[in-house]
Amino acid sequence: MYTSALFRGRLRFVERTCDRWFVLSAKHGLVAPETILEPYDQTLKRMGLADRRRWSDAVLTALNRELGPLTGTTFEIHAGNEYWAFGLEQGIRKLGALVSVPTAGLGLGQQLAYYRAHQ
Repeated sequence: MYTSALFRGRLRFVERTCDRWFVLSAKHGLVAPETILEPYDQTLKRMGLADRRRWSDAVLTALNRELGPLTGTTFEIHAGNEYWAFGLEQGIRKLGALVSVPTAGLGLGQQLAYYRAHQ
């Protein structure tokens, strides 16, 4: 379902470098990579601040359910700003984990270049 060049670059990167990873879905929250989803037209960009924060809280709850206590865990977030800057990154840190967002502050072209350089 996710077919953009940026998503494919992120996917190749995390498959090579991360022990475990998940997809962040605007509609479904935290999604295991093997999960098959029906197409949908929903994005966090069209959600208000309160809805983005509720979405982040739901993802944090799902992370706790999937992984247990997060203390000492290191997370890399390979997603757009709207997926991590409204409570998710901060919430993960509050749960005792380390967080890195390697492409924070980079424009679309710069992100594409980052993932091409790290293939």
